[in-house]
Amino acid sequence: MDTFQQINSGEGRDYDYSQDHCFVKLSSNDTNGTLSIVEDTLKPGFFLPRHHHKIMTEVFYILEGEVEFVFDDETVLARTGDTVTIPPHMWHAARCERGGKMLTIFNQGRFDEYLERLSHMTEEQFDDSTLMQSIAEEFDIYNAS
Repeated sequence: MDTFQQINSGEGRDYDYSQDHCFVKLSSNDTNGTLSIVEDTLKPGFFLPRHHHKIMTEVFYILEGEVEFVFDDETVLARTGDTVTIPPHMWHAARCERGGKMLTIFNQGRFDEYLERLSHMTEEQFDDSTLMQSIAEEFDIYNAS
């Protein structure tokens, strides 16, 4: 990227899934793969299963509501205005019972490319756990078995 970029509120590449609605605010393609930013509206009952990353650092800034982050030895409740930073190799899960919104910054992550890949998949492909694991690992997401 060699010039400024502005993505307005409610804009950005749009991915609406059963548990959340994501808007890509900065694509990893614009930063040579070093950074991506996603605004994520969490629907009530949101649950992100336990996983870790080998390379990626995730930074979660809570815009609205409360998000519970579960680590091996601790659970933390992040509220509006709080920031949670998760380094590589740290197992974590997240849940949001009432719904909320967060800005997620992926350092050394191509999470936006992962969302794009998922958007082209069929229900049959989503049901194939081997395929899903392979795709996740391609984007540095290692799920607990």
